[in-house]
Amino acid sequence: MQSHYLLHNDEFFLTTDPILTAQNRGFRYGDGLFESMRVFAGKLQFAEKHADRLTAGMKALKMEGADSMDEYFLRQKVSELLKKNKLKEGARLRLSVYRADGGLYTPENNNTGYLLEATAMSAENYELNKKGLIVDVFDELTKPVDKLSNFKTSNSLLYILAGLHKKQNGLDDAFLLNNGGFLCESISSNVFVVYDRQIYTPALTEGCIAGTMRNVVMEIAKRNGVPLIEAQINPEVLKEAEEVFVTNAITGIQWVMGYGRKRYFNEVSKFLSGKLNLLVS
Repeated sequence: MQSHYLLHNDEFFLTTDPILTAQNRGFRYGDGLFESMRVFAGKLQFAEKHADRLTAGMKALKMEGADSMDEYFLRQKVSELLKKNKLKEGARLRLSVYRADGGLYTPENNNTGYLLEATAMSAENYELNKKGLIVDVFDELTKPVDKLSNFKTSNSLLYILAGLHKKQNGLDDAFLLNNGGFLCESISSNVFVVYDRQIYTPALTEGCIAGTMRNVVMEIAKRNGVPLIEAQINPEVLKEAEEVFVTNAITGIQWVMGYGRKRYFNEVSKFLSGKLNLLVS
């Protein structure tokens, strides 16, 4: 059986090796952030967009070294790890960045460490799901809207509890609300709603993650003359919408089939998915 490696602060370790200690601030305080990325045919997709969000998030968390984790860094480290693991085709990558050990709530310094993981994926492009997703709204907790809301921080308890709600209710995904009661995002994706022939997605000011694929889909819509509006969205619109779909950097676009008794079409998501795959390099 082939050994599998990860990359931790420029050194390769087996995925079974102990690496992080009990002093790690990501473990102790959720003091970090992460990026999920996709590789096709050995090439990292949308590296510049991932790097932009990563560096912006590090700066928001007042972490040092943000400017060094640029597009070149991502491409280089991903290439090294793929080669080490002999992954020549598709892969899923997760880059975790954490503040260095030391201190209690107040850090001793703002230096950073990173951990890069790779998992093989067989698809050659972004595949639109054949069977639509069944979703519901998770409203036991809401997401705060603040300067960190748009980044993928290591504090994921809201998403974990929403994931438990999804599992317990036999759903494919769950939609989250912000603390104003408006639609925010799903467990691992951004949300798009097609209503009256226009696409709506929660604005960044509503607290959603500034998703890489969200950005890509918005650019595709603009280039193809498809009306798309960033807005404050009342979840009640889900009962009237023609289509709903979700996006993330790993799966691309996934269409939603049902919310409660409501059923949706997938014409727009099919069109956008086709245009997305033309961008795969």
